[in-house]
Amino acid sequence: MTPVPTLETPRFTLRAIEPSDTPALLTTLGDEAQCRYLTRPKFDSEEELAGWLFDPDWNGRTWIAEDKTSGEVAARFVAVPAHEDGVAELGWITVIARQGEGVASECTAALIDHLFAAEDHRKLTAEVDVDNTPSIRLLEKLGFTREAHLREHETTHIGLRDVLLYGLLKSEWQAARG
Repeated sequence: MTPVPTLETPRFTLRAIEPSDTPALLTTLGDEAQCRYLTRPKFDSEEELAGWLFDPDWNGRTWIAEDKTSGEVAARFVAVPAHEDGVAELGWITVIARQGEGVASECTAALIDHLFAAEDHRKLTAEVDVDNTPSIRLLEKLGFTREAHLREHETTHIGLRDVLLYGLLKSEWQAARG
């Protein structure tokens, strides 16, 4: 598996996840409302969450956004290999206490920069529940294009859900960055 490099933004260090991050993530991933758009319901314990976060069969990579000033965990970001080399799917969740501060925007942009420049991906994708307005706004702000509306695409703990598929090409990101 590709290593998880440390990335820097003005306010955050994005680093590999560690078991000691589990309690900070449980405050959010243990909340039913915060897990609404996950494929599964909230986590009931640190042990259950750690089993999911550190599943040895999962093929993705996880970064933790750590606040440079306080050292607190602010968010979790993932990049998962997609259907072929050069394409990855992104995902994120910001901890409750840091939502609305631009954490996801700042850190996702840094992750996109890294995946396109250092790892030479050609395309990044994201699947988002049709009702997940904050994530849709973030994707569109970052220049992602809505490529598909997949109707009744996924059954989750809240029922059968429509999913929007977004994509961003390396050439689009470079053009937007000048």
